[in-house]
Amino acid sequence: MLVTGCAGFIGFHTARRLLTEGYQVIGYDNLNDYYDQTLKQDRLHLLTTNPSFHFVKGSLENIELLQHLFTTYKPKIVLHLAAQAGVRYSIENPHAYVQSNITGFMHLIECCQLFNVQHLLYASSSSVYGGNDKIPFCTTDRVDQPISVYAATKRSNELFAYTYSHLHHLRATGLRFFTVYGPWGRPDMALYTFANSILKDEPISLYNNGKMERDFTYIDDVVESIYRLMKKGHLQTRNTLHEIHNIGSNSPVQIEYIVQLIERELNKKAHKRYTPIQPGDVKRTYANLQTLIQAIQYQPTTSIEEGVRHFITWYKQYHNILD
Repeated sequence: MLVTGCAGFIGFHTARRLLTEGYQVIGYDNLNDYYDQTLKQDRLHLLTTNPSFHFVKGSLENIELLQHLFTTYKPKIVLHLAAQAGVRYSIENPHAYVQSNITGFMHLIECCQLFNVQHLLYASSSSVYGGNDKIPFCTTDRVDQPISVYAATKRSNELFAYTYSHLHHLRATGLRFFTVYGPWGRPDMALYTFANSILKDEPISLYNNGKMERDFTYIDDVVESIYRLMKKGHLQTRNTLHEIHNIGSNSPVQIEYIVQLIERELNKKAHKRYTPIQPGDVKRTYANLQTLIQAIQYQPTTSIEEGVRHFITWYKQYHNILD
């Protein structure tokens, strides 16, 4: 298996699961500096201790290196999780997103087609739903009004995957992730930034005056969903070569409640600053999981209380914070 973005949050956890299941895993990552590289290096170190893991450093824009990788390792299944992440940063630096998320995706999917990959699973995002007023978000909803550059790049990935599936009979599965969180999570995501700020007595910003809601999805549930969809891919018929699934918890939570849970786990109060909604943000995300449940007979089960507790336990251990 090839896992792009293997040093990233979801990529690391999924690669580790695949290794425990006995797969040979080729990891591909450019280790960029969008956030602290130390966290990426620490994740990568845990993977490289397994002899079944092979790491190749490179970017998706390097088509020659990608072709060499496919020629050398001949992966049968590709899990594509590498991307330039972040909704707000995509407004500031759109070119980085076009290069990584569109050009890079085209390079990868072309390699999948040329080298006869059996199944491509690729990361999309709940952000493709834009300002959708229909709740919960369903994979049959129209998604032609993205409100951030990041969302537009992810929707383009879905369209290219469908096209390659149609033209070249490439089996592809799109994964619309809904606010994934948990141990080893990204430092720019809400739980990590809130915990940092609370411990440093710094104010935290609650956008939309604290009324934002997110369908938080615990990382173990995400990995289980990916793994089952990967296994199911072998059973797909020609009529279902391209599928898209929401990977969420089907249970939106107000951001202010997340802060309360973190305060409880840290035994420390937050200094809250209420601010207007930011450009590119949506007020609420909410995943309809009907197609996912039908496909793999599974839906995420980790409660937000349990998930936040696991994250803070890891956070304290990783940063050597004593109770």
